Amino acid sequence: MALLLGLTALRLAVAAALPLAPDEAYYWVWSRALAAGYPDHPPMVALWIRAGTLLLGPGAPGVRLLAPIAAALGSLLLVQAGRDLLGSRAAGVRAAVLLNATLLFGAGAVTMTPDTPLLFFWTATLWALARLLASGRGGWWLVAGAAAGLALDSKYTAALLAPAILAWLVAVPALRPWLRRPQPWAGAAIAALLFAPVAAWNAAHGWASFIRQGGRTGDWHPARAAQFLGELLAGQLGLATPLLAVLFAAGMVVAARLAWRRDAAWTLLAALTLLPAAVFVQHALGDRVQANWPAVIYPAAALAAAGLRRQRPAVALGLALTALVYVQATLAPLPLSARLDPTLRRLGGWDGLADTVAAAAARDHAAFVAVENYATAAELARRLRLPVIGLDARWALFDLPPAAPGAPGLLLQPAAQGDVVRARGGMVAERYRLYPMAALPPGVPAVMLPRPE
Repeated sequence: MALLLGLTALRLAVAAALPLAPDEAYYWVWSRALAAGYPDHPPMVALWIRAGTLLLGPGAPGVRLLAPIAAALGSLLLVQAGRDLLGSRAAGVRAAVLLNATLLFGAGAVTMTPDTPLLFFWTATLWALARLLASGRGGWWLVAGAAAGLALDSKYTAALLAPAILAWLVAVPALRPWLRRPQPWAGAAIAALLFAPVAAWNAAHGWASFIRQGGRTGDWHPARAAQFLGELLAGQLGLATPLLAVLFAAGMVVAARLAWRRDAAWTLLAALTLLPAAVFVQHALGDRVQANWPAVIYPAAALAAAGLRRQRPAVALGLALTALVYVQATLAPLPLSARLDPTLRRLGGWDGLADTVAAAAARDHAAFVAVENYATAAELARRLRLPVIGLDARWALFDLPPAAPGAPGLLLQPAAQGDVVRARGGMVAERYRLYPMAALPPGVPAVMLPRPE
């Protein structure tokens, strides 16, 4: 507990020190236009940001407040799940240490994205199922259903929970009687009710996010399958860190072997790791899998690896790499190019870019700045005093006021040879050009983005 509290305090400090990434600024805009759905994801990340900013204001500490807290609470839930599934609280502690040592979890604990609530509610679902197995009480199905529904309200990846849990019940003979009892179906009904507002929003908005996210399942580029599989593997070696990725893979093998013997606890761990892994591998046969998508595998994989050897070197390497990322993101001691430094690409130079744009707008007497890229527009909306207009088809799905400027403005666009730069410590992250804009283009949704209060 002392180590977890210390780590949480460190994460709160890092979360407060880091500038918001473009996607985080975009999700902050969501929190200023609350709805039951958005073009990209369900609304949970917006609700978490809104809660944090109500407590601490619109700055980075408020936007990210719930991320370190959720990481700490999720770690405690994983400890209890380890006690229930593996018969040892110590095994749960080891699993929580392994999970916290991953770069993915360390980075997710200081930023706010849909993966942040997704991982928490996915872990809560695992915990509730472990409690069900340990106690035999059917009421835990209701808790699991509520957690799964909230996970679905966080990110559509949570849909993998339903087939994994069903496979678990079918594969273990001792669990099959649950299929004839009302509690599991009541839990499923709770999950469906919690997800119903998201489905209703999609129905009212042309199934926008269902099509956007579900359409990816139909992508098919078999000639590039080897490349996509290699990227998937490399992404997990990077986000889990190499030694922990090996441990997690070994744990999944152990879970599969013990699941073959119809062990209920290990079958649950196998279902929550192997089924999602198979889905991501299948997707990689035809299209790119983003490195963060398999994050849902990590909690159960950490439990499955809790009894393996060679944990200390893996944990030490994972924590060291995470600490290096924290230091580079906050202090940037290494003069790395944007190609080598993701913290520069995502976090660097936004204040400087805003100052340059503001100076150009003052010089040209511009009444507004229009930006086509949604994330760049959100970053500038948080920093500029003059109005920022978002030009993107997705803005038509937001409850934001339409733009109707009565004076000329500026248009900001990325440009490989642009003379406006976003840079940190002399290292350029991105180049842009500013163009005079007398009127907004017809037929393109244009909205006034909110500013921090």
